Amino acid sequence: MTGPDETSARAGASAGAAGPSAAVLGDPLLPLADDALVLSHRLGEWAGHAPVLEEELALANIALDLLGQARALYAELGDEDELAFLREERAFRNCQLAEQPNGDFAHTMLRQLYFSAWQELLYAQLAELGQPLAAKAVKECEYHRDHAVHWTLRLGDGTEESHDRAQRAADSLWRYTGELFEPLGGPGPVGHVDWAALRSGWTERITGTFARAGLTVPVSPQSGAWTAGAGRQGLHTEPFGRMLAEMQHLHRSHPGASW
Repeated sequence: MTGPDETSARAGASAGAAGPSAAVLGDPLLPLADDALVLSHRLGEWAGHAPVLEEELALANIALDLLGQARALYAELGDEDELAFLREERAFRNCQLAEQPNGDFAHTMLRQLYFSAWQELLYAQLAELGQPLAAKAVKECEYHRDHAVHWTLRLGDGTEESHDRAQRAADSLWRYTGELFEPLGGPGPVGHVDWAALRSGWTERITGTFARAGLTVPVSPQSGAWTAGAGRQGLHTEPFGRMLAEMQHLHRSHPGASW
């Protein structure tokens, strides 16, 4: 994704005993890595709990795709283990959408729809701008989005209960989507992303899927306020702290353990 000199410089500025350097915390690749890691963990929580075996495998595969993306991005920045397992909550730059609890299956699928539609469009732009990882990841994101669209249509156009659950999920998660379109800036291809086009393309995809599923795009102040969150600045929702403690427990309990 970058030349060897830039990669070495980033690695030298990686997390250490005092935590990540300002350079790493400000690098535009860090939020993308954190998004993928956090959502991967959330999806992994479905292991043993998905409604059917086929869906458990599908969610596990998506989680593994995201974990692979996170590892590749962390490798650009420094030590993977330190960045994933030894940072404190305020040092994570993931969007608040990715950290939301799974809730019921409809909640998970609507979260996945919002995120994967955004990630696919973002990585498509990054691939055109010359990011090697993005060219591979965009194909994974396409599958992730297709899977989420399939379930959104199935739930929205299913029974009265499945429709109501899907609509409630769409409403409750909508407020977290605004943060996805805050420009990350910084050097390299990420600094050249057209965020306005990304937002327009995402909105078109989501509204089109909702129309097919019989769902309403959230508009009320309570459920539809499209405000930007503060996850990119290290401010997270309450469930994130509990999730992070669980995710980091093994590594912190056994210093020196690796992936």
